[in-house]
Amino acid sequence: MRDAVMWVLVGAGVAVQAFACLGVLLMRDALDRLHYVGASAVGIACVCAAVVVAEGPSLIGLKAMLTAAFLLVTGPVLAHVTARAIHLHREARG
Repeated sequence: MRDAVMWVLVGAGVAVQAFACLGVLLMRDALDRLHYVGASAVGIACVCAAVVVAEGPSLIGLKAMLTAAFLLVTGPVLAHVTARAIHLHREARG
């Protein structure tokens, strides 16, 4: 059962990451691309959760949880700062 849950989480994480990559590739505007970059944090969290399910409460599982927590907290901050920089750059040009 543990292997099935792990593979479902890995599959979901990879699918979300592929969707986010396609969104970044296909969107025309930089601000539109930022929406997909933010969604990629969910894919990373799924893969990290798969590592925790596979390895259990170990050092590797702890590192995966810390990685997921760090990326889930800093991802929105990075998106906001990037959007603000784009906005300020557009204001200065026009």
